[in-house]
Amino acid sequence: MTVMETTAGATGTDTCVETPEQEPRRPDGRDNYTISEVVAFTGLSAHTLRWYERIGLMPHIDRSHTGQRRYSNRDLDWLGLVGKLRLTGMPVADMVRYAEMVRAGDHTYGERYELLEATRRDVRARIAELQDTLAVLDRKIGFYGDAGRALASERS
Repeated sequence: MTVMETTAGATGTDTCVETPEQEPRRPDGRDNYTISEVVAFTGLSAHTLRWYERIGLMPHIDRSHTGQRRYSNRDLDWLGLVGKLRLTGMPVADMVRYAEMVRAGDHTYGERYELLEATRRDVRARIAELQDTLAVLDRKIGFYGDAGRALASERS
């Protein structure tokens, strides 16, 4: 079982990663990409893609008859999910553990659920911290804006 078999929706794409409006543009009818094309689609470096494969974060990547990596749309969908997990601040070790659980099969649903729930709690806590920080910045900006206007009117 591949990683994407358990994360793909009925349409064969990972419906949790991006909404249709956000999906990256891919050539119509293609499902076979070189590493340089994947670099262009994802913004990741070739070194990062190879590293993801080496540490087990990416599933087995097919190879051409000459040994060049050939990525599929499912691989691109998986990279989209990995990118979202990176944005959450999830440690790489946890992302690799998640990938291993996905490859292990459906009996890991509970563990995956717990890992994602814990990540969501962390994200919500960080959002709350950022909202508090934004409120402080807004107060400071308001203070300096008012002070600047008061100074300007005193000089006039």
